Amino acid sequence: MIEDGVANDIDLSLVAQRIGVTDRHLRRIFSEEFGVSLVQYAQTHRLLLAKRLLTDTALPVAEIAFASGFSSVRRMNALFAERYGFSPTRLRKDGKDGRESGAEGETDSLTFVLPYRPPYDWGRLLGFFEMRAIPGVESISGGAYRRVIRIDTEARPARIGWLDVTHLPKRNALQLRFASTLASAAQAVLSRTKQVFDVAADPQEIGLALGVLADGAHGLRLPGAFDGFELAMRAILGQQVTVKAARTLATRFVDAFGELVVTPFPELTRAFPLAATVAALTRDDIGRLGIVGARAEAMISIAQAITTKALALTVSAEPAQTIESLCAIKGIGPWTAHYIAMRALAWPDAWPPQDVALLNAMNLPNTVRGQREADVVAEAWRPWRSYAVLHTWRKLEKPQ
Repeated sequence: MIEDGVANDIDLSLVAQRIGVTDRHLRRIFSEEFGVSLVQYAQTHRLLLAKRLLTDTALPVAEIAFASGFSSVRRMNALFAERYGFSPTRLRKDGKDGRESGAEGETDSLTFVLPYRPPYDWGRLLGFFEMRAIPGVESISGGAYRRVIRIDTEARPARIGWLDVTHLPKRNALQLRFASTLASAAQAVLSRTKQVFDVAADPQEIGLALGVLADGAHGLRLPGAFDGFELAMRAILGQQVTVKAARTLATRFVDAFGELVVTPFPELTRAFPLAATVAALTRDDIGRLGIVGARAEAMISIAQAITTKALALTVSAEPAQTIESLCAIKGIGPWTAHYIAMRALAWPDAWPPQDVALLNAMNLPNTVRGQREADVVAEAWRPWRSYAVLHTWRKLEKPQ
């Protein structure tokens, strides 16, 4: 939550409530795990990001303060003085604010290294994304994942840019490079990329819980989503059709309603449609693309719920409540709701019901009794049932 910018004000009671523990327990386990207090961790995280933006971009100091998670420039200045003994502007090559120094010092992109705990099955994760990649929005080529992303917050206008993720196996890390146009949203870009590529997972802990199910593939990661609304649209388009068919429908959808963008990569030309854009569409608008009417209506309903803030599909959302809200939408069943929670909310304990592939892989009948037996078996895999789903799908002859 700190790295997502959700806990910038460090309200321990709210953070503890969201996680499901007391304030006191949160302080204790955080100190045991990281050796510092939660507040100290958050401050260090902000300072390191601010230092990077000060040295590598020409963003105004005020913008850097907010982009790094500080509530004000004054607070950033005070923490710099306390920790480092100098002002943030000292890190500027010309000693001036970025707004005064103009384009000097600006770069076309910023690069960050994202460490992970090995093993890491980069090939399998990249293959998962490649099968589902929407032309124009995403590209997988030469072992690199690229896409167009949009960062939109209440406080700032939307920013659109590109990013590129590659594997550094010798360093047990991923390399993230993104457009300088996204520099002021660096915190969100970093956070979302970490979630999409599941770099925080602990394979040893997950493997212990899953037992033999994880044998031979402890590096498997949970593929996330850069945007919850986008993932929800893709999940609906994938209902009761093959992955290939879902990709075709998603491509038509983006071509019809997505925003044209310019990037250094000729294969990246569009941003996924905004929720506000889809909310204003009609069933017929979407139906012309060959998308079934009931699915079109579900897509519009989710877009309207997100636009009015009645629904949030972010990593900070509460999974059970989100699933309940999704299931209340006509055309969204438990399977789709769990799948959205698994990927958009990065929920590690999703268990999509009535999944024929899961039941087949577990040698259970596609009946109420079969589902009950599957649920009983899955209890032993908590709180990592999302990974159990992926491992079970993995055991099938063709990817799901």
